[in-house]
Amino acid sequence: MNSFLKRVLIFLTITAVVLALYSIFVENIFAPRLSPKDTVEFKLNDLKLEVFYNRPSKKGREIFGALVPLNQVWRTGANEATTFKTNKDLDIEGMTLPAGKYTLWTVPKDSVWTVIFNSKQYEWGVDKEMKPMWDPNYDVLNVQVPIKKLDHVVEQFTIAFDNSTDKLFLTMAWDETKVALPLKN
Repeated sequence: MNSFLKRVLIFLTITAVVLALYSIFVENIFAPRLSPKDTVEFKLNDLKLEVFYNRPSKKGREIFGALVPLNQVWRTGANEATTFKTNKDLDIEGMTLPAGKYTLWTVPKDSVWTVIFNSKQYEWGVDKEMKPMWDPNYDVLNVQVPIKKLDHVVEQFTIAFDNSTDKLFLTMAWDETKVALPLKN
């Protein structure tokens, strides 16, 4: 084997070892995420909806009013900004949400949540100071949704589509709180 090939092989081996050590001891990319990614989809006839989000867990913590402050914009999950996609225009409380991809933000309050569909795509949900990266200049639709107090605890933040009553809802639940946003196409 010539000396150039030996040097390349040594360089690649050292690079692989350094990257492996970095990933194990610094980033720990092999460990499970604390707030795992999830995608929920809904398909009916020609309507296709999709939500991508990260699912934080309660872990004995007080959620609304503590971990998630009341009356402030929340990234609606953890890590990356939550996204909502629709291939058709939707009617939400008498307002039109055009087909497209949006980031989904919420403002949890005592008795209602404000659900915000924002047209800007953000790389992450919060900045270095842990403030939401949300820019209100890109808001397309804001809707007030009453909360429902649950008689059980939802351990991991959950977004779902509910079509069980022939009416379609986008639901979000965590701790003892649930909101159900009605969607029509």
